[in-house]
Amino acid sequence: MKILLTGAEGQFGRCFQDRCRDHTLVALSRAGLDITDRAAVRAALARHQPDLVVNGAAYTAVDRAEQQRQLAFAVNRDGPENLAIGCAERGLALIHISTDYVFDGTATSPYLPESAVNPQSVYGQSKWQGEEAVRSALDQHLIIRTAWVFSEYGSNFVKTMLRLGAEREQLSVVADQRGCPTYAGHIAGAVLALLPLLSRPGFERWGTYHFGGDSFVSWHQFSQAIFANALSLGVLTHAPRVLSISTEQYPTPAKRPAYSVLDSSGLQQLLQDQFDNDWQQGLRWVLAKLSG
Repeated sequence: MKILLTGAEGQFGRCFQDRCRDHTLVALSRAGLDITDRAAVRAALARHQPDLVVNGAAYTAVDRAEQQRQLAFAVNRDGPENLAIGCAERGLALIHISTDYVFDGTATSPYLPESAVNPQSVYGQSKWQGEEAVRSALDQHLIIRTAWVFSEYGSNFVKTMLRLGAEREQLSVVADQRGCPTYAGHIAGAVLALLPLLSRPGFERWGTYHFGGDSFVSWHQFSQAIFANALSLGVLTHAPRVLSISTEQYPTPAKRPAYSVLDSSGLQQLLQDQFDNDWQQGLRWVLAKLSG
């Protein structure tokens, strides 16, 4: 299969490239394809002639999006719409990566793909409208929502904690927001595991799925796991004291969902033994990569 990947420089995109060994891959960063430009999208699809498009491109600066609303919507809504329209014109399927921020975080049990959405931030609103644009333009789509993504690449919570842990004796981390840490490599693995299914004649299980880590924690608990594993692997020689604080004590421009636990059972049932979402294993892998 020939795959066109957008967002090649992001966490998911980098991990996808690492794992995509059995397919022909055209990996495009923003410099290679501006998905907000519909003509450029059409030209790229015509030039590369892919069998499938995987969209990992997104505007992910959650707080900055509150001031850069137009840019956030251009990338997160208009970009996926352009890709979906281009795919529809050429009879292609699209796999689109989305986010837990489409929910308001008031739930007390894991969110299902069909749970009611209520985004509370510009980022969440733009991602939700991007999902809706894909659904409207293209029947053959898979939307995969994920949350709390980390990896050995880019900027993420794990790398921030390691940097701060090396610089400070004490940190304060929010303890009243809960979610499922998710290794970007596992998301990439799930997408790649889907490809043989999509190739089967008569595949009909298009739609929206969730992919999150296998257990939920608070940010405070996540930071403790990071430091404990970093010490055991020799990534850090000492760990800071980690204090727990409330969301009110750490205000941010964009509102974060207090509860971001995703029910991944639908995708797990589809992939069966090809499904891997052990985030603690993923964390150890990332720490080992960063130390090596």
